[in-house]
Amino acid sequence: MKKLFITILIFIGCERSDIQLKTVDANALHNQIAMHQGKEAVLVNFWATTCAPCLKEFPMIMELADAYKDQGMKIYFVTTDWEDYRDKAMAFLESKGFKGLTFMKEEGNDNNFIRAISDDWSGALPFTMVYDKEGNVTDSWEMEQDRAFFEAAIIKAINQ
Repeated sequence: MKKLFITILIFIGCERSDIQLKTVDANALHNQIAMHQGKEAVLVNFWATTCAPCLKEFPMIMELADAYKDQGMKIYFVTTDWEDYRDKAMAFLESKGFKGLTFMKEEGNDNNFIRAISDDWSGALPFTMVYDKEGNVTDSWEMEQDRAFFEAAIIKAINQ
């Protein structure tokens, strides 16, 4: 009986998460987005666990990811948290029922990362970029927006 209990504990402890939190630099993120060129439009949302507006709009963006995936929209999230917040970011993602591939900005010079992502990004969060199916940026904005604003940007990118 004791062996069975230990086996069950080991199995539960080794259970894999449905979340793949991959650390990336700006170049790797651009390469990930480019993988969708010619196939799907892409929305990338930059967020942090310390950003209340980011956490507020996150569930809505997840809903939009589900609503528009069959119409050719792929949505990625990139946490800008520092590495020592990795567990906190994972706990947040799990609490929202997120599944799949997501990203964490590698540690280093934040300003270099921001500039490599977009000249239009001051560093304010949340920050969102939308690419059409050809990989062109169709929209980008800082700060929280409502569902209608996101949907308009998504529809524009899908239809270009």
